[in-house]
Amino acid sequence: MGKPTGFIEYLRELPVDRPPLERVRDWKEFHHHMEAKKLRHQGARCMDCGVPFCHTGKLISGMASGCPVNNLIPEWNDLVYRGLWKEALARLHKTNNFPEFTGRVCPAPCEGSCVLGINSPPVTIKNLEAAITDRGWDEGWVVPSAPKVRTGKKVAIIGSGPAGLAAAAQLNRVGHAVTVFERADRPGGLLMYGIPNMKLDKHEIVLRRIKHMEQEGIKFICNANVGDNVEPQIFLKEYDATIICTGATQARDLPIEGRALRGIHLAIEFLGTNTKAVLANQGPSPINAVGKDVVVIGGGDTGTDCVGTSIRHGCRSLVQIEILPKPPLERAADNPWPEWPKVYKLDYGQEEAAAKFGADPRIYLTTVKRFIGDAQGQVKELVTVEIKWEKNAQGQFVPQEQPGTEQTRPAQLVLLAMGFLGPEQALLKELGLATDPRSNIQADYGKFGTNLPGVFAAGDCRRGQSLVVWAINEGRAAARECDRYLMGATDLP
Repeated sequence: MGKPTGFIEYLRELPVDRPPLERVRDWKEFHHHMEAKKLRHQGARCMDCGVPFCHTGKLISGMASGCPVNNLIPEWNDLVYRGLWKEALARLHKTNNFPEFTGRVCPAPCEGSCVLGINSPPVTIKNLEAAITDRGWDEGWVVPSAPKVRTGKKVAIIGSGPAGLAAAAQLNRVGHAVTVFERADRPGGLLMYGIPNMKLDKHEIVLRRIKHMEQEGIKFICNANVGDNVEPQIFLKEYDATIICTGATQARDLPIEGRALRGIHLAIEFLGTNTKAVLANQGPSPINAVGKDVVVIGGGDTGTDCVGTSIRHGCRSLVQIEILPKPPLERAADNPWPEWPKVYKLDYGQEEAAAKFGADPRIYLTTVKRFIGDAQGQVKELVTVEIKWEKNAQGQFVPQEQPGTEQTRPAQLVLLAMGFLGPEQALLKELGLATDPRSNIQADYGKFGTNLPGVFAAGDCRRGQSLVVWAINEGRAAARECDRYLMGATDLP
C-alpha cells in the first residue's frame, strides 16, 4: 500500500460524464477521461486490506460479490498510485483478457465488496481499470503476441461473445489453432449487438480487440449459423475439441392479449438493429422510436440501454415499467456488505430521460395487463396495473394485482427487456447435448465438459443469463479444461 492514509485524505471521485442533453445527440461514448493525478489519488484510497474482498469472486445470495475473474485489484491500485502504469497493465492482463470491456460495462461487484465501502464510498475500481487499459492501448503497450510453437491441435469455438473470445485468447496462447464461428455479420456477440455504441464503442473498442486477436493467429468466421448454413457434425469430425459459447439468447416474452400487434419488440432485437444502423451510418434503425411514445418493460442494464437508445432516436415520451419495488437509497438490513448493494441508482439512460422529460422514467410495482392496437394492427396503447408482492399457499412471494389501479398509457413502441430464459435449443438438440432443468447446457462449473467427449460449454449457455465478467471467467476456465483434455496437462490459469 503506497499511501496508508490515502482513504482518509482523498474522497471518491469519478470522471465527469458528458452533459445528458449533449450526449443524446450522438452515439459516442459518454464518459470523459480523468487526469492522471486524480487517478493516482483514487488508487491511493485502496487500503491493500489484509483480506481484500474485492477480488474474491463469490456468489452470495445469488449475486456476485467481488471480481469474478479475481483481478489483482490492490496490486494495480498501488501501481497506479506510484505512476507505474505499464506494470499495472501487466497485472491487469494476468487475470482479465479484456479489461477495456469490463472497465466499461461491468457493474463492478468489486466495488460492492470493497472493505472501504463498509463505512465510506468504495474505491473507484472500475474507473481505474478502464484508465489502465485505455492508457495501455494509447501508449502502444498492447501488442499482438502469437505463440512461438503450435501444438497441431484444432479447436472450434461456437459464439464470439465474451466467453468465446476469452476461451479463444487463452487456447491460442498455448499454441492451439483456434477458429471462432459467429452467426452475425461481425464478431463480438453480446459485446457487438447487445450493448449500444455509446456504452461500448464498436470500432474503437470491440473491433480493435478482434483485429488484435486475428493478428495473434485466431481465425473468425462470421455469418456462420451452426445448424443452418454450417453442419454441426463438422465440429465432431474436423476439430480436436469444441467449446460452445452461444449465450442465453432466448428472451423472456410477455404472452398477454395484444402481443401479436406490430410495434412490440424484444429488447435485443431493438438494440441489435440499432447498432447495425449506427455502424452502417444509414440513418434511423428499421425499429426506431422517432416521435413515438415508448414503453420499456423491464429494468436492469438492458432496459437502461433501451431507454438511452430511444432518447437518441428522438422519442416523444418514455416510461419504464418495473415489477419490483423501488430500491432503498442505502443498503437494507437484509443486504449487508459484502453482498452486491441493491440500492437505488440513476443510471445513464434514466439520467438522460430525467434531463429531457423532467423525471426518472421508471414506475415500480407495476405490470402490463394487455396491449391495445389500432385498425391497422399497430400497438397504440397498453394497460398497466399496480401490484403488491404477497406470499401464496406455498410461501412464495407472487405479484397480486391491486384493484382500481388500472391505467391506459399511450405506446406506439413497446420494448420487452425482461431478461433471458436460456440458450436457443436447436443446436443443442442437433448435437445431442444434455441440458439441465433450466434448459442450459449441462456441464459442471470447474470442469465445463458436456456429455459429448471433447465438447465443452462456457458462459451464459451453461450458467444462464449473467454478467460479461462471469462469461470471461468461464471462457478462461473452459479453455484451461479444454487444454488439459487435449494435452493431458495444462499451464493455463
